[in-house]
Amino acid sequence: MERVKRLMGPIIRTSFLIMIIGGVLYPAAITVIAQVIIPDRANGSLIYNGENEVIGSELIGQNFTSAKFFHGRVSSIKYDASGSGSNNYAPSNQEMIERLKESAAAWEKDNPNTPLNKVPLDLVTNSGSGLDPHISPDAAYAQVSRVSEMTGINQQNLIELISKNTQGKELGIFGEERVNVLKLNLDLVELL
Repeated sequence: MERVKRLMGPIIRTSFLIMIIGGVLYPAAITVIAQVIIPDRANGSLIYNGENEVIGSELIGQNFTSAKFFHGRVSSIKYDASGSGSNNYAPSNQEMIERLKESAAAWEKDNPNTPLNKVPLDLVTNSGSGLDPHISPDAAYAQVSRVSEMTGINQQNLIELISKNTQGKELGIFGEERVNVLKLNLDLVELL
């Protein structure tokens, strides 16, 4: 019993020291370093309009429903960033099949000039988080006909706009080429 009493002081002091270092000092140091080195990213990669109002983040997808804009991926959580995630359904799951049918029907209704068999899968399926702000370049090109028809902008100009907004693979080897839908639509608004 005497030995336990003797060890309690060092155990408690060590525990508080670890809590202070791991719970206060380390997070504070990382926050300061991030604010100095990469302040834009540390603050959420926010995008502002001309009046300095936040209109979105490069990291969180938005739901564009107007036919004159490029559309992003389907979101099973309705782009609600308070909680992300998606049901991990197997391809044979009936709810997954129904959701895919609904997405395909919505695509056909909004894009009558593009056959469904030419639609990239990322336009009718959702990402794991439900918040993905990117689509593949093919998904953006598949929407050119509709956007051109609705805005009156020449298809070649839209193709150039997509090309300008296509981001390459990370470090040239990781991931896939992608297009940030919010940035693409902001550039589109400038052409209107």
